[in-house]
Amino acid sequence: METLEALKSLKERALRELAQVKDLEGWEGLRIKYLGKKGELTQVLRGMGKLPPEERPRVGQLANKVREELEEALRRTRETLAREEKERRLREEKLDVTLPGRPLPRGYYHPIHLVLEEIKNIFIGLGFAVAEGPEVETDYYNFTALNLPPEHPARDMQDSFYITSTVLLRTHTSPVQIRVMEAMRPRLPIRIIAPGKVYRRDDDATHSPMFHQVEGLVVDKRVTFGDLKGTLMTFLRQMFGQDVGVRFRPSYFPFTEPSAEVDISCVICQGEGCRVCKQSGWLEILGSGLVHPKVLEMAGYNPEEVSGFAFGLGVERVAMLKYGIDDLRLFFENDLRFLRQF
Repeated sequence: METLEALKSLKERALRELAQVKDLEGWEGLRIKYLGKKGELTQVLRGMGKLPPEERPRVGQLANKVREELEEALRRTRETLAREEKERRLREEKLDVTLPGRPLPRGYYHPIHLVLEEIKNIFIGLGFAVAEGPEVETDYYNFTALNLPPEHPARDMQDSFYITSTVLLRTHTSPVQIRVMEAMRPRLPIRIIAPGKVYRRDDDATHSPMFHQVEGLVVDKRVTFGDLKGTLMTFLRQMFGQDVGVRFRPSYFPFTEPSAEVDISCVICQGEGCRVCKQSGWLEILGSGLVHPKVLEMAGYNPEEVSGFAFGLGVERVAMLKYGIDDLRLFFENDLRFLRQF
């Protein structure tokens, strides 16, 4: 019978081609060719309807047997090819586990982080706690509660980033001092530093729109200017060395009275005079003063019963002096050549 001979020939041809297959891609193509939906065996089975009824059982039985034999041959061949492929990959992708590993690149602390941690550790050693507050602040806490009402001319000293007419990016961390006093009243003493990011519309070699400050606050009974001087002198000498000179100059800040700028002897020329200190031998390092009575009142304390002092310094300024950096923008450019030095 023609159909029976076609089935036998198909099986022999498929087995012969299967013996020549070298990879799984060729195996898949052969499977589709003979057993796929449009494969040769499928086409033979679809033609069984045209056969005489008495021949159909024999043809169907042989066709099923051919299918089973081809499926079994395909299965064995696939297992062999998969095993050979695995062995090939193991040979080609072999790893020498005795080789030393590749070292991971070493990270470096940012100089701002190093200086900020040193500042915090010094003040923690002096009995201060670390306080934090929001960077997006209200006009009240950023200005009004610090004795800077809306029409105060001293507001012009700080070009600000306003979000709305009453909300802005804080221009200093002094609002944290107000929030801490409100949260703790009437408890005493208050002894905190407030480190964090602040924002002003400045951008040049010595200014950045975003920079870091550390502000400090002490409130208690009988706090004097002498306490302020002793605290800051201790801090500055731990930060810059015991031989550093320190001087206080009268100044003006709306939230302190009396107020003082604090200078240190130039750490570049040791006070002899150079380009950095403009031949004066001194470098301005921070602002300070006794807390203004109005600030105490607005925070809920009686200035007749308590007093306090406050101070603020720029972390970038300290880092520039400590490491001899002449351009503040280097801190924010993420140049690895710069960062690897610390």
